[in-house]
Amino acid sequence: MPQRSRLSTTLSGIAGEYFVAAELSRRGYVASLTLKNSKGIDILASDSNATKSVGIQVKTHQGRGKDWILSQKVETDTASNLFFVFVRLNELEAVEYYVVPREDVSRFAADRHRKYLQTKGRNGQQRKDSSMRKFSDLEGKYLNRWDLLGLD
Repeated sequence: MPQRSRLSTTLSGIAGEYFVAAELSRRGYVASLTLKNSKGIDILASDSNATKSVGIQVKTHQGRGKDWILSQKVETDTASNLFFVFVRLNELEAVEYYVVPREDVSRFAADRHRKYLQTKGRNGQQRKDSSMRKFSDLEGKYLNRWDLLGLD
């Protein structure tokens, strides 16, 4: 297996966005990467007739890790018709895509954070609250679930 150096966070994010756009195009959808001033939306995707569209936020993980890091605002974001596509670059192995409705991400992140705060730290101390949240899909419920976008 060829070795490569770790990408910067910026390059990793850009790679993830292009991988998602390419996968959407491969599946027959229209995918447009947005400019960086588009709040919370990295890609606008539509069916080939442009009659249905969704916004997509891409989160990329370079390695084989199981968690994607999010901010607290994911719990309160009320954007409708928004999806997350979590990309696992898997170093140089096959890329994995987890397509998740925004509401599911929000609910999962809030529940996981609440459970985290309810458990004790290493030395039995109360955990401190933070703005960091995590998402994972250990069961593969959202793996390659492009159908959830509703663009067919």
